[in-house]
Amino acid sequence: MKNYISITAAFILLACQNGSETLTKLYSLPKKLKEVSGILYSEKDKMFWTLEDSGNANKIYGLSAQDGIIQKRITIADAPNIDWEDITKDKKGNLYIGDFGNNDNTRKDLCIYKIDKTSLQKETAVPAYKVSFSYPEQKEFPPKKTKLFFDAEGFFEYNGNFYLFTKNRSRGFDGTVLVYRFPNRAGNHKALLMGEFKTCGNYNHCAVTSVAISPDASKIVLLTHDKVFLFENFKGDNFLKGTQKSFKLNHFSQKEAVCFKDNKTLIIADEKTNKLGGNVYEVSLEKLKSIP
Repeated sequence: MKNYISITAAFILLACQNGSETLTKLYSLPKKLKEVSGILYSEKDKMFWTLEDSGNANKIYGLSAQDGIIQKRITIADAPNIDWEDITKDKKGNLYIGDFGNNDNTRKDLCIYKIDKTSLQKETAVPAYKVSFSYPEQKEFPPKKTKLFFDAEGFFEYNGNFYLFTKNRSRGFDGTVLVYRFPNRAGNHKALLMGEFKTCGNYNHCAVTSVAISPDASKIVLLTHDKVFLFENFKGDNFLKGTQKSFKLNHFSQKEAVCFKDNKTLIIADEKTNKLGGNVYEVSLEKLKSIP
């Protein structure tokens, strides 16, 4: 969902960074897709699945991985796009839409929709089921402006559970990210707080806009407008107990989506803002690690 007005000024001030060769631009997104909020890669179909956030259609789009042209448009019935913020998949190829954008921290209808892989050949798909969840730590709707911890723009599925990383919108932003887990199962669930960590104290640089897990589940990444945070060398789902590193992309834009193309390669997409962005990029973890 849209960020604070201050980010507009940041785009202008930091536009000069966008000549960097850290990211390789694959292609521009179709003009139809102005507010992409999530992306995933389907090896089987050689396709990127993507979606848009609030104010847009309740549709997912299949893009050719080769040239970015829209190959499929699927309307998701009985699933209003209140604020779709991310898309992910499980090991079987089923897709999941995260309707949990919560800028004002007022929502009580946070949910995830499962889209069965057999529905991806149709023009309209009905969710196989709906997973509703809440944050037990949230007692007020909204909380105080210094406690706006309950927005989220990134999640993934792993071993039958969803893992969600929050986007901090608190006054006096300090980079706190909360990590929650709840089962991939129809019904209403109270999300379990697994832990927290801090990115940095600058909202424009360190608010988390998307997350992804590698195909072999050995690493996860968190995306911001100009950084990637990498977690690896963890056991099971103790993601915060492994090693943590951050990498500057030397490229500032409204990046809203990240996924792994394979265990070593990231795909990133950004919205078009002030004539910047609106593209799909590729970067290898090896390249990020080599940047001084």
